[in-house]
Amino acid sequence: MIKLKNILSEVLNTFQVEADIISDKKIIMALFGGSRDVSLFHNLNKELINDIIQTEIAYYKFALEQTKTNVYGEAPGKNYYEPLKIACLINRNDQEWSSDEFGSDINQTIGFQFLKDELRDINLIPEVGDILLFRNNFYEIDSKIENQLILGRDPDYALSTETTDFGNSFSILVNAVISGVQRLNLIPLREGKYPTTQKLDGGTANLLG
Repeated sequence: MIKLKNILSEVLNTFQVEADIISDKKIIMALFGGSRDVSLFHNLNKELINDIIQTEIAYYKFALEQTKTNVYGEAPGKNYYEPLKIACLINRNDQEWSSDEFGSDINQTIGFQFLKDELRDINLIPEVGDILLFRNNFYEIDSKIENQLILGRDPDYALSTETTDFGNSFSILVNAVISGVQRLNLIPLREGKYPTTQKLDGGTANLLG
């Protein structure tokens, strides 16, 4: 009977592998975090969120350019684009109740986490003031976090050509508070995408592609 030890010994003697340690920084970076890895990571998470978890919300984008303001810069009636359904991860905090002489009031903050590439497909950049519909309640975004970076890198802000093909800004997390809004003034959407808009600081928001 041939012993396993003899078989392994023969294999090791027959097939020898030689490897050199490569100190080139660019080559080492190419081992992980390139476009193929980012694409695989995105596809796995897309399948998890859209096909397995399947939690959807209705997203109402605040139409800044379609909202009129008064002489004080206030907007008595805000306009929003028609909602689009978006799958996301949700972190729910418990409801908190308070009472005063006017009656009872409910407060709740929820975190909604979106895949950034999914939002890019519909020209959406979440911003403070947008409205989300979840479990028949409206929630207004009051903060946004974009800090989940693959390899800690965002190619859009690369400082050298060696890092433009590595890493990715992966997700956008928004925190929203329950709103007393009962009815929204809606503007029709075309082709199931949001139009491009301009941020208040003059930069471009809702980039195409």
